[in-house]
Amino acid sequence: MKAESKTAIILGATGLTGGVLIRKLLADDRYTKVKLFSRTSVGFPHPKLEEYLGDLLQLENYKNDFYADEVFCCIGTTKAKTPDAEMYRKIDFGIPVAAAELCKSNKINSYLVVSALGANAKSKVAYNRLKGEMENAVLKLGIPKTHFLRPSLIGGKREEKRVGEWLGKQFMKVLNLVLVGPLEKYRSVKPESIALAMLWLANTHYEHLYIESDQIKKLVEE
Repeated sequence: MKAESKTAIILGATGLTGGVLIRKLLADDRYTKVKLFSRTSVGFPHPKLEEYLGDLLQLENYKNDFYADEVFCCIGTTKAKTPDAEMYRKIDFGIPVAAAELCKSNKINSYLVVSALGANAKSKVAYNRLKGEMENAVLKLGIPKTHFLRPSLIGGKREEKRVGEWLGKQFMKVLNLVLVGPLEKYRSVKPESIALAMLWLANTHYEHLYIESDQIKKLVEE
C-alpha cells in the first residue's frame, strides 16, 4: 500500500504528551511534513520537521504558514507554572481556540485537542470549567473532524519539577489498583497512550466527539 503524503501541525510539542506525539508523527510514513508552532525548539533536526518559533499568543500572525491536513493541539499549563489568571486563560483557552479559528479560515478539516477529564463549562471547578469553555468555543467553529481527548492525570516525567503533580502521580500509582469498573476513567494515563490515540483518531473515521480517559487506553489497545 502506498504511503500517504500528509502534513501535520502540532502545538505544544515541548510538553509531555506533545513531545511523544511529535516523534511518532516524524516516524510515521503517512506524514511527509510536520510543522511545529512553539516558543522554543524541540532541539533536534529532522528532514520532515519545520519549526515556526514565536509567541503562540499571537498565533494569527502565522496564518500564511498554518496549512496542514491535521492539527494536533497539546497545549496546557498549570497554576504553579502560570499563576496569573489572565495569562492562564490566554494559554489554556486562547491558544486552542485561536488554532481552531485558523483551521476554520484555512479549511483544515481535522482538529484534535487534549482537554481534561471533567471538562464542563458549567463546572464549579475552575480548571474543568475553563476546559469546557474551550471545548464549546472550538465546537462553535464547526470543524468537520473534531476530537477532544479528556485524560485524567497524565503520568510520565517532565523536565520541569512540579512537586504537587509528582506527589499526585505517586498517589495515583497506588489508587489505580482499586479504580475499576465505572471508576476506571479516573486512572492516570500515559502520554504515549494519548499520543497514539490522537494518531489513531486522525487516521480513522470515529464518530465520538469526546474521548474520556479510559477510552483513550481502549483505542490504543484495540
